[in-house]
Amino acid sequence: MFSSENAFSVNGKIFAMLTRGTFVVKLPKERVDDLVESGKGKRFDPGHGRLMKEWIAVEAGALPWVALAKEAHSYVRRNGR
Repeated sequence: MFSSENAFSVNGKIFAMLTRGTFVVKLPKERVDDLVESGKGKRFDPGHGRLMKEWIAVEAGALPWVALAKEAHSYVRRNGR
């Protein structure tokens, strides 16, 4: 679904990537909902008009990217998704 260029993966699954100048990570839907509602990021649209439920796009400075990457890595590693 996504290009592996500029992406981090675990067990063959992408958990974080840099695309169009935005940091994008995969997190549980509830966590994404909370971050979106608090104004910390936006649901990720890979370009076909369909917002991804478990992916959030975060602009520079909105949240610490390293912490988000660690959270996403743990989520994807644990759930194999």
